Amino acid sequence: MTPPPVPTTDRPDDRPDDLEASYEVLVLGGGAAGLNAALMLARSRRSVAVVDAGSPRNAPAAAVHGLLGHEGLSPLELVARGRREVRAYGGHVVEGSVARAEGALDDFTVTLTDGRTARARRLVVATGTVDELPDVAGLADRWGHDVLHCPYCHGYEVRDQAIGVLATGPMTVHQALLFRQLTDDVVVLAHTAGPDADQRAQLAARDIRVVDGTVTEVVVTDDRLTGVRLADGTVVAREAVVVATRLHARLDGLDGLGLTSTTHPSGLATHLATDPMTHRTDVPGVWAVGNVAEPMAQVGASAAAGAMAGAQVNADLVMAEAAAALAAAPAP
Repeated sequence: MTPPPVPTTDRPDDRPDDLEASYEVLVLGGGAAGLNAALMLARSRRSVAVVDAGSPRNAPAAAVHGLLGHEGLSPLELVARGRREVRAYGGHVVEGSVARAEGALDDFTVTLTDGRTARARRLVVATGTVDELPDVAGLADRWGHDVLHCPYCHGYEVRDQAIGVLATGPMTVHQALLFRQLTDDVVVLAHTAGPDADQRAQLAARDIRVVDGTVTEVVVTDDRLTGVRLADGTVVAREAVVVATRLHARLDGLDGLGLTSTTHPSGLATHLATDPMTHRTDVPGVWAVGNVAEPMAQVGASAAAGAMAGAQVNADLVMAEAAAALAAAPAP
């Protein structure tokens, strides 16, 4: 049996949709998690809109890696494809930022910063996180290029290069050992959290040198990182710098829902705690997926969580509708 073709939208371009007065579900945030949640809901014939400001966390990166079937795809192209797929099934993608979300189960109201409002029976929060980078001059300008944090996301792209791992917390040694798998030339820049004697011995056993001193800036030549400068003026030649960021859940405008961020079990981020199976928050009618709930999740894991949450929201609505129909049915 030949499957039916995927629906196509007759929209001539990717202009944002108008925000309608009400939906069954509003998805706040349009990265991989939010779009996949909306896709599952739209395919279940739910009225759904994704509200997104168009500033994904991974926008500075040149490509998404480790995502089967989409290896090397631009993060912005991945989002664009996801938006087209959501729209193809009747979902809306609305450009905007949330100023305030409030209400309760079956009657949420979301107000955007431009004053537009919409109501929804259920909400999915997929607003992501913000990376707080170490305070080193020039570091933020190279973020997502030759300043990176994850060996699985972008490590292969700096294989065999001279890498410096900036020591700012407890993840330093772990990061250094992981990047040592990709290159023979790794140094730990002691900076503000130099390794102790036992850690130095472990690093030395893997031929990882420790450079003492505080890093004051990154050195860039012809739009390429070429080293880091220490407080004493010494320049340590490097081609890439690895950092550990502090991740903060993006919850702007959502305090009216009663959502509260907590410290992630890793100790390296804040997040919205959810049920690991259903992705429900402790606020009835509100789910949370992607990095706002699991800051360490890569794109594939975030998309998978979004798919599961979308299915869970649809099932929740199905059961509520079945209960309402039963209550309204005439007595036998």
